[in-house]
Amino acid sequence: MSNSSGGQQGPAARQAAMAERVLADGSATAAELAERFGVSLMTIHRDLDELERQGIVRKFRGGVTAQPSGVFESNVQYRLKTMRAEKAAVAEHALRMVEPGMAILLDDSTSTLEIARRLRTGEVTPLTVVTNFLEAINLLVDQRGIHLMALGGDYDPLHSSFLGVSCVEAVQQLRVDVCFASTSAVHGGYAYHQEQHIVSVKRAMLDAAARNVLLIDHTKLGRVALHRVVPLSRFDTVLVDDGASAEALRDLDEHKVRYEVCATKGGHDGAGAT
Repeated sequence: MSNSSGGQQGPAARQAAMAERVLADGSATAAELAERFGVSLMTIHRDLDELERQGIVRKFRGGVTAQPSGVFESNVQYRLKTMRAEKAAVAEHALRMVEPGMAILLDDSTSTLEIARRLRTGEVTPLTVVTNFLEAINLLVDQRGIHLMALGGDYDPLHSSFLGVSCVEAVQQLRVDVCFASTSAVHGGYAYHQEQHIVSVKRAMLDAAARNVLLIDHTKLGRVALHRVVPLSRFDTVLVDDGASAEALRDLDEHKVRYEVCATKGGHDGAGAT
């Protein structure tokens, strides 16, 4: 079905929506995208050329595929736009695990940023929140009832977060109740990430918490990235939205991963293997 509003969008907005669609589906033909966004094939090819230049998609004859470890997984501005309903569902579920008086750690993922957004309601206080994510710091800096601890380090504008040896050392001095984290990919009983300097910070965060929770949207299941982060057994719970396929959930079952399926609008909550 044609999306009649697609042709009325500016190129940047249309390209962002197109990239999100290709990422969610894995691949698409140019004809499908032209129909979906209500623009000509010539316009679609111009858009796809730009997305390929940015490293977000890879073109092939007649269509495109999402780059499995491309720029979109690093660029925070792109990540903020993707899978928003799914991340919101997972964050709502995660918030149930937060109790007044806790100290929680949020990594620099846009999935955990959705938790920070919900903490602004002030319903769960007092609370100590520790994070290296500038986006989360900006959200919570003036929130009453929240003791905010910002982790220092080398500022990385691509991720809008503080990283490096000094960040790892700062994390190692702490002990929190729960760490909420996300990664680029999950496959075969392991969590993966495409960037080595991110991996070291995530590992330190997991070591600093009494309980670890992994937040992922369903597009990350069944994928790999360059670096193994940790076995999924390091997480007490994996939260995933209800777009996850039966095959992907079977993989979690086979590796004895405890997971919970979080309902998006119209879905149903469920629990997975222990």
